[in-house]
Amino acid sequence: MTQPRVLCLGEVLLDYLADQPGKPMEQVMSWTAYPGGAPANVACALAKLGTPSGFVGCVGSDESGDALVKLLLASGVDGTGIQRHDTAPTRGVYVVRDEAGDRHFAGFGGLPSDAFADTRLQAEALPEDLFANADFLVLGTLELAYPESAGAIARALELAEQYFVKILVDVNWRPVFWADPEAARQPIHALIKRVDFLKLSAEEADWLFETRDPAIIAHRLDNLEGVLITDGDKGCAYCLSGNDGRVPAFPVEVEDTTGAGDAFVAGFLHQICQQGIAALANPELARQIVTYASAVGGLTTTRPGAIAAQPSPAEVGAFLYMQQQG
Repeated sequence: MTQPRVLCLGEVLLDYLADQPGKPMEQVMSWTAYPGGAPANVACALAKLGTPSGFVGCVGSDESGDALVKLLLASGVDGTGIQRHDTAPTRGVYVVRDEAGDRHFAGFGGLPSDAFADTRLQAEALPEDLFANADFLVLGTLELAYPESAGAIARALELAEQYFVKILVDVNWRPVFWADPEAARQPIHALIKRVDFLKLSAEEADWLFETRDPAIIAHRLDNLEGVLITDGDKGCAYCLSGNDGRVPAFPVEVEDTTGAGDAFVAGFLHQICQQGIAALANPELARQIVTYASAVGGLTTTRPGAIAAQPSPAEVGAFLYMQQQG
């Protein structure tokens, strides 16, 4: 297998989506399991688009873990960095949906947040050669909530810096993962100071920076080469190598928003792997790259689930062509 150009470190899990949109958790009659977890979603979307990717994370030695590892490998994702835990189970997340398809986290099936295998990712077991050959490392912030996985992030940052791997953080803020959500700010801000690209939702930008202007955030943090702020059907704002702008959301029929932001990240990194980071210094190319990422994210909302809904390069190309024809 080709060495992964993009490493995605973090959680892979099962999202149990309510089959009855608009119902509170206690009234949901049945659930459908969809593979998910932001870094795993990004890895699968990249592989589908044609950029070699690898997943680094820990799952349980259980049926769910077996199924998720099998899916990652079948999707073309390198599994060298996958760890298995003997006793901690693979994480399941229960998700209710409103009538518009927007999701709301409803818990972990009765287990505490820190009971799952993804919290046990071991720093010393990270394969160094993966980092030696990669161009990008994608991180979320959920693993910062647990001591062992936070240690693995610290080690991944060291390896990325040692081998000149560019780092993208998608904040992916989920208070439910933290014992004390207010305690999350400091480690998240500390992480952001060590990365090259930052992707936020509009709400995350408000929470961390009290602004939705990516140029202001980029100016405050001189380490960042790019800031991307997604805002659902309101589109995306960006500041990339000093070029800032907005791309409106594409008009699509939304079925399920799960994984749309992860698909956006994959579309962005896929384009940078194709065109090179230097392309971001060109205002027109920067806009084209964000437009492509928005198309990948938008198409993912038109089908249920995260990984199953991800588009192929041909679908993205046809969609963008149709939009241009108007």
